[in-house]
Amino acid sequence: MRPSRQFLGLPLLLALALLLWLAYELRPILSPFVIGALIAYLGDPVTDWLEHRGVGRSLAVTLVFLGLTLLIIGSAAIMLPLLLSQVNVLVRGIPVAYEWATTSVLPWLRTTLDLPPEAVPKLQIKQTLAENWQSLGKMMAALGRYVGSSSANLALSLGNAVLVPVVAFYLLRDWDKITPKVMNLLPEDWQGKGKELARECDEVIGAFLRGQLLVMMALTLIYSLGLVTIGLEVAVAIGVFAGLFAIVPYLGTVMGVGAAAVAAWIQFGEFSALLGVAAVFTVAQMIESYILTPYLVGDRIGLHPVAVIFAVLAGGQLAGFVGVLIGLPLAAVIAVLLRHVKDYYTASDFYAGDSEQRTVSGALKADDGG
Repeated sequence: MRPSRQFLGLPLLLALALLLWLAYELRPILSPFVIGALIAYLGDPVTDWLEHRGVGRSLAVTLVFLGLTLLIIGSAAIMLPLLLSQVNVLVRGIPVAYEWATTSVLPWLRTTLDLPPEAVPKLQIKQTLAENWQSLGKMMAALGRYVGSSSANLALSLGNAVLVPVVAFYLLRDWDKITPKVMNLLPEDWQGKGKELARECDEVIGAFLRGQLLVMMALTLIYSLGLVTIGLEVAVAIGVFAGLFAIVPYLGTVMGVGAAAVAAWIQFGEFSALLGVAAVFTVAQMIESYILTPYLVGDRIGLHPVAVIFAVLAGGQLAGFVGVLIGLPLAAVIAVLLRHVKDYYTASDFYAGDSEQRTVSGALKADDGG
């Protein structure tokens, strides 16, 4: 005799609550598993494509990993020297920025806002370093001792880094076996609707993640080339910085414009340089809005930009780095589920009850009058 659903309902809810609690408590060690799962999810379509052309699953996974490894190594070989040289430019520019702030910005603020001298902070970096040199030395010594005593933490971090490709490989190899087993856990009469929801969630998440990664890469290239064109020395660093933050709508543009404007003013000291920065980011924003996002991402995620920002921030607040990684996919899944709940609600008798009663009563009155 099978146990009833009423009997199983409470234990299943308790098991789900326990699973969520464990995930929240274990979030410090979940990063390699979440990153590995995302890599496996993104690589599954390519692996399936190779498998459908006669390549064995394990060999297909190996080829995908080999391609990703070559891509990462090639990108690092190209980008790291550029970024290191630009970091060197930034370090050399700190004294120039300090001089500009003390001789131009602060006097302008004092004059424009008619502030007394004591109301404007004084930037006395050299004096502050001299006064706190001993404290700084003590702090560096303490930091050295902490690093030396934290070899276990360092080993754990390195272990997590090594664990990511291992997790990704095994999940990618067995992805098509895992998903049916998860679906079979649903009650039989729910599996049809469950597969439909899973397929829709997969389309939304896949379109957004893969499309957004391509958009971020394209924007990084556009920002970098544009800023190189106007002669900015730290163009690549700012381009990479703005491109990475482009995962949140408008955040990459705002932060990139601010950083590029400050760097351009320090380097050139001319208003025309700011116009060049504005032109680069305006053109990039137009390309993103009218070409990149419509063709690469589309509107299938169904989330307002404000909801995207909230999802990223809420995920980071609740679960740190892991929350940032899964915030948007979870928000996309919730959006899909809410659309189906809305359709179910608007088709229910509860939603249309009064209007249906009025329609029926009106029809009866019309028949009586006839």
